[in-house]
Amino acid sequence: MSAISIVLVIIVAFLAGMEGVLDEFQFHQPLVACTLIGLVTGQLEAGIILGGTLQMIALGWANIGAAVAPDAALASVASAIILVLGGQGTAGVSTAIAVAIPLAVAGLFLTMVVRTLSVACVHRMDAAAEKANFKGVEIWHIIAIAMQGLRIAIPAGALLFIPATTVQNFLTSMPAWLTDGMAIGGGMVVAVGYAMVINMMATKEVWPFFAIGFCVAALSDLTLIALGAIGVSLALIYLTLSESGGSSNGGGSNTGDPLGDILNNY
Repeated sequence: MSAISIVLVIIVAFLAGMEGVLDEFQFHQPLVACTLIGLVTGQLEAGIILGGTLQMIALGWANIGAAVAPDAALASVASAIILVLGGQGTAGVSTAIAVAIPLAVAGLFLTMVVRTLSVACVHRMDAAAEKANFKGVEIWHIIAIAMQGLRIAIPAGALLFIPATTVQNFLTSMPAWLTDGMAIGGGMVVAVGYAMVINMMATKEVWPFFAIGFCVAALSDLTLIALGAIGVSLALIYLTLSESGGSSNGGGSNTGDPLGDILNNY
C-alpha cells in the first residue's frame, strides 16, 4: 500500500471515529467507511460489498439506556483494512465480516476508555465557562472530539503497518472448516440484523408491505433498483391514502391510517 493510501485511510478512520459521536456526516456507518477505504486503496468494489453487508448488521446496533452498542466505526475500518491487506478481493468479504463482529465488541473497551478520559475535558470546559472563556470551551471540545477520532485512527494505523504478506499468509492458512464456519456465521449475523430491524418496525400496518416485498424479491428476477422503485411507489401510495384520511366508503373511523382503518374493521 502506498504512503498516500495509508494517509488517506488514517484520515477516513479519524473521521469515522469522530462521527461515532457527532453523527452528522455518517462517516462511521459501515457503508460509508468501507466504501471510502475501498476507494482510496483501489478496491472500491470489495469495499462497497463489505460496507453494504456490514450496514445490514449495524442497523440493529443502537444505544439503549446504559447499554452501549458495538462499535460500528472500528468494525468497519478494521475489517476493510484486513480485506485490503488480505488481497482476496470480493472473495474475502465473508471472512472480513466474521472478523468485524468481535472487533465491534472489542471496540466497546476503547469507547469506555475515551469517554472516561473525556470527563476531564468536561471539567476543564466547566472551569473555562465559569471564567467566560468561550475559546477555552471550544478548544477542550475539539480535544474531546479528536480523542474520539484517535480511538479509531490509532488501531487503523497499527493494522496498516502489519506486512500485507503476514495478513495474506494468516488468511490462507486458515482451514476450510474455519473459513466456511465464519462465512455461515457472518450470514447468520446478517439475518439477525434484519430480524432486529424488522422487530423494531413491526406493526400491523407494515406487515403487508413486508409480505409483498418478501414475495416480490424471492419470486422474481428484479434488481435492487427495481425493488427500490417498487418500495418508493408503495410508500407514496400509502402517504397519499393517509393524507386523504382513508377510504370514504369504508365506514371506518378515518383516522388517517388507511391500512389501520381497514384492519380495525375486522
